[in-house]
Amino acid sequence: MTTASRPSLPERTAAARLIVVIRGERAEQYGPVLETLVGAGIRSVELTLSTPGTLDELPALREAFGDRMDLGIGTVTDPADLRTAAERGAHYIVTPITRTDLLEAAQEAGIPLVPGGLTPSELHAGWAAGAAAVKVFPASVVGPGYVKDLRGPFPGIRVIPSGGVDLEAAAAWLQAGAEAVSVGGPLLGDALKGGSLDALAERASRFVGVTTREAGA
Repeated sequence: MTTASRPSLPERTAAARLIVVIRGERAEQYGPVLETLVGAGIRSVELTLSTPGTLDELPALREAFGDRMDLGIGTVTDPADLRTAAERGAHYIVTPITRTDLLEAAQEAGIPLVPGGLTPSELHAGWAAGAAAVKVFPASVVGPGYVKDLRGPFPGIRVIPSGGVDLEAAAAWLQAGAEAVSVGGPLLGDALKGGSLDALAERASRFVGVTTREAGA
């Protein structure tokens, strides 16, 4: 697939270079956390299907936050869920695996997909099939130098590391050429378990300072 015909990540996500992965006990927890994150400058979040009720809450969340941040749906492993997420307003889809039926469903729905993998074969399969980017998971196993390793045989591949990415690793991956970084626990901390939202805002602001692309960069 040519670069011209490949779907791109949403503009806000591409500019932010940071996707915050939110995995909670129930989707009703999302609201206050999203409000805090958007106030701290976060412009892209991945709401996971492993959180019960996520697809049901998506239309209301899109109404409340969709003009201020991109709402992606993650942990998608079923084409039916992918289609539902697209219909209900998701800006992009993330899956921990690389599978043909998911890639085909995303193409049919006209929504950017970020499939996951670890090996060169998995990552190239997703990229060659037209993914907007590929998720290296778990990123902590390989480290930022993996971007250069992959671009030797696969020039231009867009990489998003996920899993074990803290503030220091986020900076290193972006310096190595990653398209964006996917961050969960190191940024969210205990916010979904009643932890301080002010502390969440402070952590989010630090990540935004490291990841946001400067104008003209």
